[in-house]
Amino acid sequence: MSVTTLSSKFQISIPKEIREEMHLKPGQKFTFLRKGNSLQLVPMRTIDEFFGIARGADTSDYRDHTDRLDRYPRLAPKPRKNK
Repeated sequence: MSVTTLSSKFQISIPKEIREEMHLKPGQKFTFLRKGNSLQLVPMRTIDEFFGIARGADTSDYRDHTDRLDRYPRLAPKPRKNK
């Protein structure tokens, strides 16, 4: 576990081993998520970094909302009335 200190200017340094392991870069933006009394620091990624993220995913058992309409008929779209 790495420990760091909040500076008088409210800045935090990310320990070197974490920066290297997560491939963080200078100038990179982060999002702070508050969870109770904890903070989660999440690096923002560019859209290019998500390219190919689902490559090789198994889509043979893909579902969409229409397979639920038999079980939950109230979710089915109502027929339109012709004027």
